Amino acid sequence: MKTLSLYSRPGCHLCEELEAELAPLIAGRAAVEIVDISDDPGLERRYGLRIPVLTDGDEELSEYPLDRDNVLRHLAKLR
Repeated sequence: MKTLSLYSRPGCHLCEELEAELAPLIAGRAAVEIVDISDDPGLERRYGLRIPVLTDGDEELSEYPLDRDNVLRHLAKLR
């Protein structure tokens, strides 16, 4: 099963909202790894004010709000 990364930080309500919207979209098709950018200066520089950011490797799939169509297209390519 494919694992997507959701760049986030603790207490980010937008991150929690995107994660909740994402869960039913990817159920059974992919997993999500939550990546806390707080302790990584490189990730903090890259994603900082943009979080939440959903990626598959180096490919950015969505920021907030969730780009449902792009995520679904991406998941369809993985089959």
